[in-house]
Amino acid sequence: MHCVNTQYTMAKKKENVSAAPAPQILSDDHIAVFGAREHNLKNLDLQLPKNKLVVITGISGSGKSSLAFDTIYAEGQRRYMESFSAYARQFIGDMERPNVDKITGLSPVISIEQKTTNKNPRSTVGTITEIYDFLRLLFARVGIAYSYNTNKRMTRFSEEEIIAHLFKNFNKKKLVILAPLVRGRKGHYRELFEQVRKQGYLKVRVDGEILDLKERMQVDRYKIHDIELVIDRIQVQEDARTRISQSVQKALTMGKGLLFIQDHDSGKVSQFSKQLMCEDTGLSYEEPSPNTFSFNSPYGACPRCKGLGSIYQIDMDEVIPDYSISLNEGGLKPLGEARDTFTFKQVQQLAKKYKFSLTGPISDIPKKALNVLLFGDENGSLDQNVDIEAPSGDISKYSTEFEGVVNTVRRYFADTSSDHVRTWAESFMQLSTCPECNGTRLKKESLFFKVDEKNISELGNMDLDKLQQWFSNIEDRLENKQNVIAKDILKEIRERLGFLLNVGLSYLTLNRATRTLSGGESQRIRLATQIGSQLMGITYILDEPSIGLHQRDNMQLIDALRNLKDMGNTVIVVEHDKDIMLHADHLIDIGPGAGVHGGQIVASGTPKEMLRLKTPTAGYLNGSTSAPIPERRKGNGNSLELKGVTGNNLKNVNVKFPLGTFICVTGVSGSGKSTLINETLYPILSKHAYDSKLVPMPYKSIKGLENIDKVIEIDQSPIGRTPRSNPATYCGFFTDIRTLFAQVPEAKIRGYNAGRFSFNVKTGRCDVCEGGGMRVIEMNFLPDVYVHCEKCNGRRYNRETLEIRYKGKSISDVLDMTVDEAVEFFQAVPWIYRKIKTLQDVGLGYITLGQSAVTLSGGEAQRVKLATELSKKDTGKTIYILDEPTTGLHFQDIQLLLQVLNKLVDRGNTVLVIEHNLDVIKMADYIVDLGPEGGAGGGTILCTGTPEQVVTCKESHTARFLKKELGI
Repeated sequence: MHCVNTQYTMAKKKENVSAAPAPQILSDDHIAVFGAREHNLKNLDLQLPKNKLVVITGISGSGKSSLAFDTIYAEGQRRYMESFSAYARQFIGDMERPNVDKITGLSPVISIEQKTTNKNPRSTVGTITEIYDFLRLLFARVGIAYSYNTNKRMTRFSEEEIIAHLFKNFNKKKLVILAPLVRGRKGHYRELFEQVRKQGYLKVRVDGEILDLKERMQVDRYKIHDIELVIDRIQVQEDARTRISQSVQKALTMGKGLLFIQDHDSGKVSQFSKQLMCEDTGLSYEEPSPNTFSFNSPYGACPRCKGLGSIYQIDMDEVIPDYSISLNEGGLKPLGEARDTFTFKQVQQLAKKYKFSLTGPISDIPKKALNVLLFGDENGSLDQNVDIEAPSGDISKYSTEFEGVVNTVRRYFADTSSDHVRTWAESFMQLSTCPECNGTRLKKESLFFKVDEKNISELGNMDLDKLQQWFSNIEDRLENKQNVIAKDILKEIRERLGFLLNVGLSYLTLNRATRTLSGGESQRIRLATQIGSQLMGITYILDEPSIGLHQRDNMQLIDALRNLKDMGNTVIVVEHDKDIMLHADHLIDIGPGAGVHGGQIVASGTPKEMLRLKTPTAGYLNGSTSAPIPERRKGNGNSLELKGVTGNNLKNVNVKFPLGTFICVTGVSGSGKSTLINETLYPILSKHAYDSKLVPMPYKSIKGLENIDKVIEIDQSPIGRTPRSNPATYCGFFTDIRTLFAQVPEAKIRGYNAGRFSFNVKTGRCDVCEGGGMRVIEMNFLPDVYVHCEKCNGRRYNRETLEIRYKGKSISDVLDMTVDEAVEFFQAVPWIYRKIKTLQDVGLGYITLGQSAVTLSGGEAQRVKLATELSKKDTGKTIYILDEPTTGLHFQDIQLLLQVLNKLVDRGNTVLVIEHNLDVIKMADYIVDLGPEGGAGGGTILCTGTPEQVVTCKESHTARFLKKELGI
């Protein structure tokens, strides 16, 4: 065992590194790090055993991420970049070496971080795990087609049956018989046109337009095209039966079993497939391909919502918020109040024509006149919302006739290139489920291909554990031919489902949008993907994979990590979870403090060895250190009572929240906590307090809103994604500091204003890095790399700006101060001091005011947000909503967080926390526990009350673990 005293010597300097004792390298079975000095690391030398599960822990800001990600991963990434040819490296630039002397024994590195997977609305759990791709292949190969008209199974027709259908439904009509040659592909197709021209054909239909075949004919090679060959143009009558038969046969041959029939008079095109056709109605489907079931392809996506599952609709309550107001007073909100404009002159003309008053209430306007005002048409309907298509530019013609306010909003939304105008138009709309596909994203033909009576959308909406059960014995329900085709596809689907279930994601669905996933969920999905890749000899580095995971599911995650290790990989995990720490092969504790007080190895060894030590981490692991259980508060006597909540998986939930207390909402992952709080309660409170446009999930009623006048949500999103963002700018006191510097006599003499001291304004900032302090090297296929600016050396400002000093410090010196130093420095400036002091109060005294947001850990970023809200004045009627505030926090940091939250409650406010951490849950005044399982198996309130009351609930998984924690 390697154990280092907390008074670890920090005397080594970078230029004198050779004098320091190096770690003894035992064998090739270790990753050895020499002289790590990244950020706050104090010249660390350490060894990590290879092919083991290694956990790095320590208080928030102690240097865990600096060691794991900014040193080990960064060096692995740099070595990968150096493996490129000199030619390739000239395009991506040089990657800066991390501040470390040497790392030996390092295998290729893969980082699995907390960052959100994908914000694209088209990205789902199914698409990023590739399970949906295999499902599409399964349905394309063994799916059975049903008619969407009769719901009867489609049968395959012969050429004779197709001809009989033509005579029955197109008798005496002139038809154009077309053979599809190209379906939705790019290319110029010069050779194809020349080939069919030499065969004697005269015409082709290109993208819906019939053209004559000419020499050297071609189309735009960069656009997607549909090309059909005109086989024949003929009138359907008995004496032409032979010719029609020959033409149909030829079209089917050329179109590979598919032909199109165009009605010469109406231009309407019907498609006929030799394979799939409804005998009763003549409806036919194209032969399915994987694209048929893709909502990201025009051949599978719902034509109305373009595969998004939702569309914008005009919200009439926003267009006319109050029918008792007149038009002149702005009753028609998009028009605004009466003024001398062309539009209002048109409205005045309408008022004369339809004999209504501009000064009377809108409710007095006749229905026909109001329809004209809104839709430009007397027959427009006020009872239905108006669909707004995606921007297409189809309403761009100017008309002197009044087009209607609704159509004006629609035109602005569709045509404008201005974000401001689009935001204005969106304020009169609401995003709602597409009525054509009901949110399935697919066209109706795709939904009528089924496997064992289930379409692909139904499978995509099943919880993953239920989906695995459905697939477990699917062979028994398929035909022999289907089983032969589906064998390999089913194997891949089952394997990937198993990996997701093994990391505790049984409650997710394949159709779940990735932008709605928490950081922990998206990280565990990537972990499952890596397990499925079956790579060996890799160093995996994970950042708190237990986030959002209930204690019940911890062993599943630990087994997944061990599985990755057993394949011959090294797994390094930055973690605070007690279970994962105790199941590690090797544990490294970094500290003893945070920031400049950290960066040392406090202890290193097996968990068993660590438990015998007297370090802060060991104290919490072995139970010798624990916070006393407080007296439970009763609250102020008021409460919020929410009834009939049915969003997502919630089953008509009724719940009461006592105000003036510290409330924890608990339950296994996917039980409905976020739906109840973040998607239902918060939007309701936000609309009540701020009249926001957030739309809550469905609910029946709420009581007690009069007792709340302010609501603050502190979520898990980072405070910024670039080096420009920092605690000083986020908390807002940097503006006050800049104003203070502008009042310095020297600044006044030079004519500098507060803008001169902003690193976002050209006059005062460094002109090379443009105030970023770092230059960004864009890697295209890898994350961007940041390097220090060579001109200002990371100071952000030009020389003239840095010459202005307040109490001997430049503006850059102030940004380099720690919070503790800044509290002392600005003690005489109360309006700045008060805001910086709140950062110190939440335990962030060690971070610098200008510390880049990209270097802040998850716990630090959330506490910066908390400090920002604490610096504002509460009302005593404020409700604070926090989603897993213990993210990134050590046991010691959690106690500090609880002190801050309890101060808020002691002032009469309500703190409502969604949490899995038992150290927080046991301190709550009131618990709301959901479950019993995740997904469809959850969505009910199991129990409410104090922790002592909750532990008596036999159905609750939380109660089982809480009972041990309370020692009951």
